[in-house]
Amino acid sequence: MRMHKRVALITGAGRGIGRAIAEAYGREGARVAVADLSADMASETAAAITANGGEAMAVTMDVTDEQAVNDGVAAVCERWGAVDVLVANAGIQHIDPIDQLDYADWRKVVSVHLDGAFLVTKAALQSMYASGRGGAVIYMGSVHSKEASPLKAPYVAAKHALAGLCRSVAKEGAAHGVRSNIICPGFVRTPLVEKQIPEQAQELGISEEAVVRDVMLKQTVDQEFTTLEDVAELAIHLAAFPSNALTGQSVVVSHGWHMQ
Repeated sequence: MRMHKRVALITGAGRGIGRAIAEAYGREGARVAVADLSADMASETAAAITANGGEAMAVTMDVTDEQAVNDGVAAVCERWGAVDVLVANAGIQHIDPIDQLDYADWRKVVSVHLDGAFLVTKAALQSMYASGRGGAVIYMGSVHSKEASPLKAPYVAAKHALAGLCRSVAKEGAAHGVRSNIICPGFVRTPLVEKQIPEQAQELGISEEAVVRDVMLKQTVDQEFTTLEDVAELAIHLAAFPSNALTGQSVVVSHGWHMQ
């Protein structure tokens, strides 16, 4: 029970990586606030945690809406006192070459990943600072926080920027006992990635099997997807780490796709 009674807020936790982390935190004894744009998905994840003996609440949250973010964090604090762990995970993807990319699509991707991360960070830090017990901020980056791939300019730009936000939080939060790190997974077979496979196949003029083999997994050491369990285990470790010795770091879990 590495996270016994710690209050964790996870955005984009209705499915995919966010849900895997939420359920893992629940098993480790955390009180989990499941935040998602979809009220039904948030409720479903929260119910799954409580069914397994954990504590959870569902929070409907559009991370690009400052009032919704502030209200959601306030609801968590009202129920459990303060936020101890924030996982800024909410994200979307858009596939297009830059010369054909609509500005509206650029803004939408950047807004969810970067603006949303800023808004939940600001609100969570206010709670962590006021509580006096510090905390942990974890960003969901990507190997694309380190390098680029074609057709994903707004996603790559936002994920790079998240690494900078993470380091800034590490510098500012240290005096308050708050550490900040960013997880950088390779491709995880989530609904977000499943959606990309046919889109990239169409854009590149290749088969879906070739997208997986020659684009997504080509640079790994074993041609394997990173798993939800891989990412969730790292998220537990970063949340439970006992000191500021581990802060401001980007940790890559990618089957060797990117090596630092």
